[in-house]
Amino acid sequence: MSAPAAVLGTTPYVAYAYSYPHKTSYQPLDPPRPLRDVWLHERQESLFLYLHVPFCEFRCGFCNLFTFANPAGDWTKRYVAQIRHEAEQVRQALPDASFTRLAIGGGTPTFLEVDELSKLLQVATEVMGAQPKQIPVSIEASPATATSEKLSLLREFGVDRLSLGVQTFDERDSRSIGRPQRTCDVEQTIAHVRAIGFPVLNLDLIYGGEGQTMQAWLDSVKAAIQYQPEELYLYPLYVRELTGLGSKPHSWPDQRLPMYREAREVLLSSGYEQVSLRMFRKPQMSNDEGPVYCCQSDGMIGLGPGARSYCSTLHYSTEYAVGKSGVAAILSDYLDRPVADFNSARHGFVLDDEERERRYLILSLLQVSGLDRSDYVTRFGRDVVEAFPHLRELISSGLVEEDRYLRLTTTGLELSDAIGPWLYSSRVQRLMESYTWH
Repeated sequence: MSAPAAVLGTTPYVAYAYSYPHKTSYQPLDPPRPLRDVWLHERQESLFLYLHVPFCEFRCGFCNLFTFANPAGDWTKRYVAQIRHEAEQVRQALPDASFTRLAIGGGTPTFLEVDELSKLLQVATEVMGAQPKQIPVSIEASPATATSEKLSLLREFGVDRLSLGVQTFDERDSRSIGRPQRTCDVEQTIAHVRAIGFPVLNLDLIYGGEGQTMQAWLDSVKAAIQYQPEELYLYPLYVRELTGLGSKPHSWPDQRLPMYREAREVLLSSGYEQVSLRMFRKPQMSNDEGPVYCCQSDGMIGLGPGARSYCSTLHYSTEYAVGKSGVAAILSDYLDRPVADFNSARHGFVLDDEERERRYLILSLLQVSGLDRSDYVTRFGRDVVEAFPHLRELISSGLVEEDRYLRLTTTGLELSDAIGPWLYSSRVQRLMESYTWH
């Protein structure tokens, strides 16, 4: 299939290519790979540490993340204890690892009680050796759970970026996407965040839901801008399998592309700069504060089910699920797992040379800054267009500009969610197609 036919097809919204290869391409590793061997020849001086909290107060209708709503009993306390056990095993396997980024996501990390959240933060410092006052630290939160006490704890710990899942300032639109939320609670939480003094506030917004009008969407964007967040993420709505929205009949006019275009113009005219299809930020924001980290090439250690770990030859994690029973089974297995089992990778994707190059291409090209061709040659010994000749189709179609950099044009950028999957290898595509959703 040619690039124009594949990318300029019925919809530009094929899939969100935020990483590569996709988690649904991971397979059981037989035999399991000892972590010490996995990381033996890997650079460990510039790693990203990620802690996953798979719990929420409710599950939004659009959500396909690995999370469980309102867990009963003592699951959260057991979880925090178990993630510490996992961290201890990982640290033994990587005694020389040092971290230049720390992020805590989910789920909703602020769903945890204050003492549980405090213990989770201690895992990052006391066990893994992260130094939050010296590196960028980010956490995700929801308006319903980000209390002043929790926010104060996070800021004192060293969190300098708080990402708040607002989605919309319109209560009718919120209900339509399966997110019970009061706008007054959102506004109060943002006020608390600003009062406590987080240097970076990110607000997530979502567009394209049933009944959402252009005016209501732009009103939400403008409401967000009033708070002058340092970052804004605009997410096109996807209705996915096994989600609340996906389990019901759904059919409404697709207004995502015009909504994106209008919101983009509002943000650019308000002084924001675009980083990717989804991300906008204030121009004074720098993405290289703290020790240098390159998402295309540096490694990542993920703790908790649903968290992924990356090194140059292997990406690994627990199994992935969306449905309530599937998530519950994986969580239960994690909570009951013998501690010694955490010293091995059991589920993942082995990357060969071609897949490593493809990963670098996708993660670079989908950013506004584009792919530096000379840097690519330095890393891989050949030009990127020589390595992937079908890029010529994107260039000739006016989707990519070619000089020292390969950069998406304005049209190419808005087609990011079609271009990314178009660049996936046939191997990854086959594995994703054979994945059974559960």
